[in-house]
Amino acid sequence: MTRLEADDASQLPLTSDRALHERVSDLLDGAIRRQWWTLYLDEHDRQLPLIMPMADYPEHPDEPCGPDATAAHVLAQRLAEIADHAGARKVVFVWERLGTAESTAADRAWARGLGEACRDAGVAVRAQFILHDDGARWFAPDDHA
Repeated sequence: MTRLEADDASQLPLTSDRALHERVSDLLDGAIRRQWWTLYLDEHDRQLPLIMPMADYPEHPDEPCGPDATAAHVLAQRLAEIADHAGARKVVFVWERLGTAESTAADRAWARGLGEACRDAGVAVRAQFILHDDGARWFAPDDHA
């Protein structure tokens, strides 16, 4: 496998689903623990040199977080701030967890919950993936496979 340097990667637009899947697969081999990754894309779908993992996020996206917010809404607001600061126009989520490629109820709940909260916060979600024991796969919030 040829290693892609960050400077080179930042020049290659990820305009197709296949290119985006290959990039995620190149960056993240397989699940180690439950965590969530965020990648940031510019206005031309080029990956910015910023990738953020987050472990220990709440079990449920609708878990209360403060007096008037849910965990998903608080995270979406933080993502909006980070995206604005980084000059990102879109984000990509990778939901890492041990197990098979089949989506779980928890996967779908977080994908839907955070996706909706991001929409409310003005954050465009380009794609979501599940990173499982054998690698990454494309994931839609209503995906049951």
